[in-house]
Amino acid sequence: MSATLGSSTDAPARLTGAAGGAAGGAAGGTTVATPTLRALLGRSSFWLIAAACILAIALVAALVSGGSQAAGRALAGDNAAPAGSMALVEVLRQQGVTVTLAGSLAEVRGAVGTNSTVLLYDENSYLDQSQLRELGDLATRTVVAAPDFLALQALAPTVGFGGVSEFDTLTADCSVPAANRAGELSPGGDTLSIPPGSAHPLLTGCFASGTNTFSLVQVQNDTTGGIISLVPDARLFSNEHIADYGNAALALGLLGPSDSLICYLPTLADLPRTGPPSLADLTPGWVTPVLVLLILAAAAAAFWRGARFGPLVAENLPVTVKASETMEGRARLYARSNARLRALDALRVGAVQRLALAVGLGRLAQLEEIIGSVAHFTGRTPDDVRRVLVGAIPKSDAQLTALSHAVQALEHATGQAVRAGAAPAARASASASPESPPPPAERMDP
Repeated sequence: MSATLGSSTDAPARLTGAAGGAAGGAAGGTTVATPTLRALLGRSSFWLIAAACILAIALVAALVSGGSQAAGRALAGDNAAPAGSMALVEVLRQQGVTVTLAGSLAEVRGAVGTNSTVLLYDENSYLDQSQLRELGDLATRTVVAAPDFLALQALAPTVGFGGVSEFDTLTADCSVPAANRAGELSPGGDTLSIPPGSAHPLLTGCFASGTNTFSLVQVQNDTTGGIISLVPDARLFSNEHIADYGNAALALGLLGPSDSLICYLPTLADLPRTGPPSLADLTPGWVTPVLVLLILAAAAAAFWRGARFGPLVAENLPVTVKASETMEGRARLYARSNARLRALDALRVGAVQRLALAVGLGRLAQLEEIIGSVAHFTGRTPDDVRRVLVGAIPKSDAQLTALSHAVQALEHATGQAVRAGAAPAARASASASPESPPPPAERMDP
């Protein structure tokens, strides 16, 4: 009880400071009652809801990211998910092909032999043109799945993108043995285009799906004589589509002729280590002139508006608030927050100050001196006076009303006794009169 509403031992110290200072300072020194659990929940409802929303978003993000991580890297030789290529790699190993999984160009250099095939799938475009040209010169056979613009410029500059195939049937119809053994491919994939009228002997297109658009393009390296196969649809090598149509025959025909196969999926290790980019590198070029223009415009607008209005003029605007309005406003706040002890302490502070002046004591008098003098004049016991001024703590509105009446009655009795100058015995009989009835003992805490 003392932790929530205050204790009777703390109240004398509060009221002593109030009696020794002005009325405003005394009111500011009162102890604020601890708010209830319902009030705390009401004030914190917004933050609780916000925290719940943030937690829900974090859980959804974790589930989504976890699901994407569970799928693994596309065309990874050790990935058994639908997007991986573990099925193709295991079949090649059963046929006696040594399969090496590489994550950097340095690993490819160390694994390439005199009769090797390299499967490249640069999904995130980590390699630049110089690295792609070096890769095309390393192995006897190079298969590039889903080549991007840089890969085409580095390995086959005359080849372009042909869009998505709209044919329902894709037949080989070319001189590439692996394509002829496959017969047909899965329709609906990406294609590559060869320039019209191109009769270059080193450039071959297979699985035509329109005018000069193909699902497989082979080009011979001018420097080393190696064969570079460009497959625009990477799904042909995945576990999900390897068994469709002639996809498996084409994949085995392109990757199986060599003694060793290096499945190369570039990673961050292939990027040049130049340190993190600065803020200036990440900022677009138009940001700086726009910021300078905005600053100049803001400065010009501030100068224009300031010159237009002229110098500032200070003007006092007195506001008068009635004391009754302030009293009613505070009363409503106390009633809304159930701050009974604070409301009663405000009444007691004023009563103690008026009682000190009534019994002839100054504002610097101690609380115990005021209680003793009031008890002497009214004929009451000091404990009774202390209970009314300090000790009793209201637990309900009825007790608060009774205690406020008791404080008012004590002031009235003290004023009558001081004016009458009665003896202690006469004042004792006067204090028992109906004018100062004490509050019921069972309705307040001593």
